[in-house]
Amino acid sequence: MVHWTISIFTTWITISLSGLVALVLQDNHPNQETMTIEYHPIGEFHSQLTPQTGAPRQGALQPGIEATIEIYEDYTPALNDLRKYEYIIVLYHMHLSRDWHPDVRPSGSKRSLGLFATRSPNRPNPIGFGVIKLNRIEGNTLHVSGTDAFDGTPVLDIKPWIPSIDCPSGNTSPEIEDDLGLGN
Repeated sequence: MVHWTISIFTTWITISLSGLVALVLQDNHPNQETMTIEYHPIGEFHSQLTPQTGAPRQGALQPGIEATIEIYEDYTPALNDLRKYEYIIVLYHMHLSRDWHPDVRPSGSKRSLGLFATRSPNRPNPIGFGVIKLNRIEGNTLHVSGTDAFDGTPVLDIKPWIPSIDCPSGNTSPEIEDDLGLGN
């Protein structure tokens, strides 16, 4: 009888522990429905671009557009050494983007493409990405050019643009440029 009771107790412990492990693993590896991602802006764009004026399709296509990025005070020390770089990568939240669709027809394109094959601002997670020229830094203000961000756009992160890492060799075919409406 004692042996049978120990066996049941051991089985109960094993089942309980495996359930506990499953709960712990579930918390450490949340699935799509339970995962929450939260970001806080580190600054914001100040530019003459508004929904009324519009913005270029890509900032690089109009390198003369100047703007500033105000970095919030808590993050200002993180700007140390950034002035060494000619270009920076800026990740930002396209706060004015609305509904997304799986297919989009880029301006100037002759056909629709899958959203992830375009740079449309209307995305499931409207994260903007720009390689922007860094003209100078004054205190917590970055003077930049070649941007497409509207005034007040929240900045999520800044990274240095390093050609040897960020420009892998490869060819873009004229067909892709035409599909995106960028062909001549």
